[in-house]
Amino acid sequence: MALLFSFSRFPALLVFLLFSFFLLFSFKVKKMRRRKTAIFFLVLGICLIALAVALNVGWILLNLREVALLVFGIIFFAVIITGVVLNTIFLLREIRRNEQHDAFLNAVTHELKTPIASIKLYLETLKTRSVAEDKRREFYDVMLADSNRLLSTVEQVLQASRTKEKHRQLNISEINLGKLLDETIKIAQTRYKLDETSIKLTEPAEEIKLAGDAAELQTAFTNLFDNAVKYSSDEPKILVRIKKSSDRKVQIFFKDNGIGLEKSELKRIFKRFYRVSNLPTQEKKGTGLGLFIVKAIIEKHGGRVRADSNGEGKGSTFIVQLPVK
Repeated sequence: MALLFSFSRFPALLVFLLFSFFLLFSFKVKKMRRRKTAIFFLVLGICLIALAVALNVGWILLNLREVALLVFGIIFFAVIITGVVLNTIFLLREIRRNEQHDAFLNAVTHELKTPIASIKLYLETLKTRSVAEDKRREFYDVMLADSNRLLSTVEQVLQASRTKEKHRQLNISEINLGKLLDETIKIAQTRYKLDETSIKLTEPAEEIKLAGDAAELQTAFTNLFDNAVKYSSDEPKILVRIKKSSDRKVQIFFKDNGIGLEKSELKRIFKRFYRVSNLPTQEKKGTGLGLFIVKAIIEKHGGRVRADSNGEGKGSTFIVQLPVK
């Protein structure tokens, strides 16, 4: 109550604080892409300021002689504070989202520009100079690798856009889980030039079959392998284990010897465009879409995915749960 009295005596101070607050955030809102929503909340802020001015002026003029006005004043003041808090939360989320979008654009630009520049350089060298046959073959291998990297980035962006299509139908078929994982492991070993001992698959004695889209599930598993290799040491060691549950579900564990994760990051990493802010992660280039795609595909198949880690430097484990046919 004492706080209310102090504000009633100094209405100009209250108005100044609220007005400064909204000026600060309205300046940042100008950069937002969702302008219609931002304008709504700016109008809301202006209305709240006008309401605060009216309440304080009325409060001083009446000098608290009317009990009913005092009660309504307290209620309206609580509404104003609630509105300011909600408005602040919204603005902070929008600012954070825009920062993630900017980081995504920078990452994609780098992922597209680097291989294109590399391919162009090698092609100009082959065109303008006489190159020995062994060197020529080396150039071809580098250009093919850069082309695959370019294609992988484009496919990842397209896959992220497809996951937002709610009415997109899956090509459902019977899938042998062990065989699908074995094929995906071979793709990862070829892509990253890993030896056969780098990825170890442990299967149960019985054959496990799923009903789902084989191409979509392979994309999800490939992204998990890409994530494990990218954030592991120079010699990645990935253990894949299939475990059938008694409740007609199967769990797939992807365990790596990578940089690990803090407990606070375990749920955030599946958000679109989100990347962990520590230095080892920032040194690795990426779009922030891989794990978002994994989560979207697994949930579309009626499953769940989660991450577990004992902290930085202690590796990570991703657990995928899917229904058995």
